[in-house]
Amino acid sequence: MFTGLVTDVGRVVSIEGGERLARIVIESAYDPATIALGASIACAGPCLTAVSIAPHGSGCRFAVDAAAETLARTTVGAWREGTRVNLERSLKLGDEMGGHLVTGHVDGVAEIVARETVTGEDNPWGASERFTLRAPAALAGFIAEKGSVCLDGTSLTVNTVDGTDFSVLLIPHSLSVTTWEDRRAGDRVNLEVDLIARYAARLAEARGLMQG
Repeated sequence: MFTGLVTDVGRVVSIEGGERLARIVIESAYDPATIALGASIACAGPCLTAVSIAPHGSGCRFAVDAAAETLARTTVGAWREGTRVNLERSLKLGDEMGGHLVTGHVDGVAEIVARETVTGEDNPWGASERFTLRAPAALAGFIAEKGSVCLDGTSLTVNTVDGTDFSVLLIPHSLSVTTWEDRRAGDRVNLEVDLIARYAARLAEARGLMQG
Protein backbone atom coordinates (compact mmCIF):
# COMPACT_ATOMS: atom_id res chain seq x y z
CA MET A 1 0.00 0.00 0.00
CA PHE A 2 1.01 3.60 -0.66
CA THR A 3 -0.26 7.10 0.11
CA GLY A 4 0.33 8.98 -3.13
CA LEU A 5 2.93 11.23 -1.48
CA VAL A 6 5.94 11.27 -3.81
CA THR A 7 9.28 10.83 -2.00
CA ASP A 8 11.67 11.07 -4.95
CA VAL A 9 11.73 11.69 -8.69
CA GLY A 10 13.71 8.99 -10.46
CA ARG A 11 15.09 8.80 -13.99
CA VAL A 12 14.89 5.87 -16.38
CA VAL A 13 18.43 4.76 -17.22
CA SER A 14 17.75 1.83 -19.54
CA ILE A 15 14.97 -0.39 -20.88
CA GLU A 16 15.43 -3.90 -22.22
CA GLY A 17 12.90 -6.41 -23.49
CA GLY A 18 9.70 -6.07 -25.48
CA GLU A 19 5.91 -6.02 -25.32
CA ARG A 20 5.65 -9.13 -23.14
CA LEU A 21 8.22 -8.17 -20.50
CA ALA A 22 10.49 -5.17 -20.05
CA ARG A 23 13.27 -4.70 -17.52
CA ILE A 24 13.61 -1.05 -16.56
CA VAL A 25 16.51 0.43 -14.59
CA ILE A 26 15.70 3.58 -12.62
CA GLU A 27 18.16 5.94 -10.95
CA SER A 28 17.06 7.31 -7.59
CA ALA A 29 18.30 9.19 -4.52
CA TYR A 30 17.09 6.33 -2.28
CA ASP A 31 19.67 4.72 -0.01
CA PRO A 32 20.24 1.24 -1.50
CA ALA A 33 20.75 -0.20 1.99
CA THR A 34 17.09 0.55 2.75
CA ILE A 35 15.65 -1.28 -0.28
CA ALA A 36 15.21 -5.01 0.06
CA LEU A 37 15.26 -7.25 -2.98
CA GLY A 38 11.61 -7.81 -3.87
CA ALA A 39 10.47 -4.52 -2.33
CA SER A 40 7.46 -2.77 -3.84
CA ILE A 41 8.02 0.71 -5.26
CA ALA A 42 5.33 2.84 -6.88
CA CYS A 43 6.82 4.14 -10.13
CA ALA A 44 4.61 6.89 -11.58
CA GLY A 45 1.66 5.02 -10.09
CA PRO A 46 2.13 1.31 -10.88
CA CYS A 47 3.44 -0.85 -8.03
CA LEU A 48 6.58 -2.55 -9.37
CA THR A 49 8.96 -5.00 -7.72
CA ALA A 50 12.66 -4.22 -7.29
CA VAL A 51 14.50 -7.17 -8.84
CA SER A 52 17.99 -5.73 -8.37
CA ILE A 53 19.51 -2.82 -6.42
CA ALA A 54 22.99 -1.33 -6.75
CA PRO A 55 24.65 1.74 -5.20
CA HIS A 56 25.19 4.61 -7.60
CA GLY A 57 26.70 7.92 -6.55
CA SER A 58 24.90 9.18 -3.46
CA GLY A 59 21.85 7.06 -4.27
CA CYS A 60 21.11 3.89 -6.20
CA ARG A 61 19.94 2.27 -9.37
CA PHE A 62 17.21 -0.34 -9.09
CA ALA A 63 15.63 -2.53 -11.74
CA VAL A 64 11.97 -3.46 -12.09
CA ASP A 65 10.19 -5.83 -14.46
CA ALA A 66 7.02 -4.64 -16.21
CA ALA A 67 4.83 -7.41 -17.60
CA ALA A 68 2.52 -7.23 -20.62
CA GLU A 69 -0.51 -6.11 -18.58
CA THR A 70 1.39 -3.19 -17.07
CA LEU A 71 2.87 -2.18 -20.41
CA ALA A 72 -0.55 -2.27 -22.09
CA ARG A 73 -2.66 -0.54 -19.40
CA THR A 74 -0.32 2.18 -18.16
CA THR A 75 2.13 4.73 -19.55
CA VAL A 76 5.08 2.47 -18.69
CA GLY A 77 5.19 1.18 -22.27
CA ALA A 78 5.89 4.71 -23.48
CA TRP A 79 8.84 5.33 -21.13
CA ARG A 80 12.20 5.99 -22.70
CA GLU A 81 15.72 6.54 -21.43
CA GLY A 82 15.66 9.81 -19.51
CA THR A 83 11.95 9.67 -18.60
CA ARG A 84 11.39 11.15 -15.12
CA VAL A 85 9.07 9.17 -12.83
CA ASN A 86 7.49 9.88 -9.45
CA LEU A 87 8.59 7.34 -6.84
CA GLU A 88 7.15 6.23 -3.50
CA ARG A 89 8.26 3.44 -1.18
CA SER A 90 5.57 1.17 0.27
CA LEU A 91 4.04 1.94 3.65
CA LYS A 92 5.36 0.41 6.85
CA LEU A 93 3.35 -0.13 10.02
CA GLY A 94 3.56 3.04 12.07
CA ASP A 95 4.22 5.36 9.11
CA GLU A 96 2.33 8.64 9.02
CA MET A 97 -0.75 8.27 6.81
CA GLY A 98 -0.84 11.29 4.50
CA GLY A 99 -2.50 11.47 1.10
CA HIS A 100 -4.98 8.60 0.74
CA LEU A 101 -4.82 4.83 0.48
CA VAL A 102 -3.30 3.87 -2.87
CA THR A 103 -2.76 0.29 -4.07
CA GLY A 104 -0.45 0.91 -7.01
CA HIS A 105 -2.91 -0.95 -9.25
CA VAL A 106 -3.52 1.48 -12.11
CA ASP A 107 -7.08 1.47 -13.46
CA GLY A 108 -6.42 3.28 -16.72
CA VAL A 109 -4.82 6.27 -18.39
CA ALA A 110 -6.18 9.82 -18.30
CA GLU A 111 -5.29 12.58 -20.77
CA ILE A 112 -4.46 16.15 -19.80
CA VAL A 113 -6.71 18.42 -21.88
CA ALA A 114 -5.76 21.79 -20.37
CA ARG A 115 -3.29 23.45 -18.01
CA GLU A 116 -4.00 26.84 -16.43
CA THR A 117 -1.86 28.99 -14.16
CA VAL A 118 -3.67 30.22 -11.04
CA THR A 119 -2.36 33.46 -9.56
CA GLY A 120 -3.66 36.24 -7.34
CA GLU A 121 -3.21 37.99 -4.02
CA ASP A 122 -4.54 34.90 -2.24
CA ASN A 123 -1.60 32.89 -3.61
CA PRO A 124 1.56 34.64 -2.24
CA TRP A 125 3.82 31.54 -2.46
CA GLY A 126 3.88 31.38 -6.23
CA ALA A 127 1.67 30.24 -9.05
CA SER A 128 -0.34 27.06 -8.74
CA GLU A 129 -1.42 25.06 -11.75
CA ARG A 130 -4.88 23.74 -12.53
CA PHE A 131 -4.95 20.66 -14.74
CA THR A 132 -8.09 19.47 -16.50
CA LEU A 133 -8.01 15.80 -17.41
CA ARG A 134 -10.25 13.39 -19.32
CA ALA A 135 -10.82 9.99 -17.75
CA PRO A 136 -11.83 6.83 -19.62
CA ALA A 137 -15.63 6.66 -19.67
CA ALA A 138 -15.65 3.43 -17.64
CA LEU A 139 -13.80 5.13 -14.78
CA ALA A 140 -15.47 8.54 -14.76
CA GLY A 141 -18.19 7.40 -12.36
CA PHE A 142 -15.60 6.70 -9.66
CA ILE A 143 -14.31 10.30 -9.66
CA ALA A 144 -16.18 12.68 -7.37
CA GLU A 145 -15.78 16.37 -6.58
CA LYS A 146 -13.69 16.79 -3.39
CA GLY A 147 -12.77 13.12 -3.56
CA SER A 148 -9.29 11.69 -3.98
CA VAL A 149 -7.56 10.45 -7.10
CA CYS A 150 -4.04 9.17 -7.76
CA LEU A 151 -2.39 10.49 -10.93
CA ASP A 152 1.10 9.33 -11.88
CA GLY A 153 1.55 8.23 -8.27
CA THR A 154 0.46 11.59 -6.82
CA SER A 155 -2.45 11.85 -4.38
CA LEU A 156 -4.64 14.78 -5.46
CA THR A 157 -8.03 16.22 -4.55
CA VAL A 158 -10.61 16.50 -7.31
CA ASN A 159 -11.77 20.11 -7.68
CA THR A 160 -14.47 19.81 -10.33
CA VAL A 161 -16.16 17.09 -12.39
CA ASP A 162 -17.92 17.57 -15.71
CA GLY A 163 -18.82 14.30 -17.40
CA THR A 164 -15.57 12.47 -18.07
CA ASP A 165 -13.51 15.64 -17.44
CA PHE A 166 -12.20 16.57 -14.01
CA SER A 167 -9.71 19.07 -12.61
CA VAL A 168 -7.01 19.04 -9.94
CA LEU A 169 -4.86 21.84 -8.52
CA LEU A 170 -1.16 21.50 -7.78
CA ILE A 171 0.47 23.97 -5.41
CA PRO A 172 4.04 25.20 -6.05
CA HIS A 173 5.57 22.69 -3.60
CA SER A 174 3.89 19.73 -5.30
CA LEU A 175 5.05 20.97 -8.70
CA SER A 176 8.64 21.24 -7.48
CA VAL A 177 8.92 17.73 -5.98
CA THR A 178 7.11 15.74 -8.70
CA THR A 179 7.10 15.43 -12.48
CA TRP A 180 3.98 17.61 -12.78
CA GLU A 181 5.98 20.71 -13.69
CA ASP A 182 6.81 18.91 -16.96
CA ARG A 183 3.21 18.02 -17.81
CA ARG A 184 1.38 19.68 -20.71
CA ALA A 185 -1.93 19.30 -22.56
CA GLY A 186 -1.90 16.06 -24.54
CA ASP A 187 0.21 14.16 -22.01
CA ARG A 188 -1.15 10.90 -20.66
CA VAL A 189 -0.94 9.98 -16.97
CA ASN A 190 -1.63 6.85 -14.96
CA LEU A 191 -4.96 6.95 -13.13
CA GLU A 192 -5.95 5.02 -10.01
CA VAL A 193 -9.42 5.82 -8.70
CA ASP A 194 -10.14 6.02 -4.99
CA LEU A 195 -10.21 2.59 -3.35
CA ILE A 196 -13.28 3.44 -1.25
CA ALA A 197 -15.19 4.70 -4.31
CA ARG A 198 -14.40 1.48 -6.16
CA TYR A 199 -15.71 -0.76 -3.37
CA ALA A 200 -18.74 1.44 -2.71
CA ALA A 201 -19.73 1.11 -6.36
CA ARG A 202 -19.22 -2.64 -6.28
CA LEU A 203 -21.35 -2.99 -3.15
CA ALA A 204 -24.11 -0.90 -4.74
CA GLU A 205 -23.98 -3.12 -7.82
CA ALA A 206 -24.15 -6.27 -5.72
CA ARG A 207 -27.10 -4.90 -3.73
CA GLY A 208 -28.93 -4.12 -6.96
CA LEU A 209 -28.40 -7.66 -8.21
CA MET A 210 -29.71 -9.10 -4.95
CA GLN A 211 -32.80 -6.89 -5.01
CA GLY A 212 -33.38 -7.68 -8.68
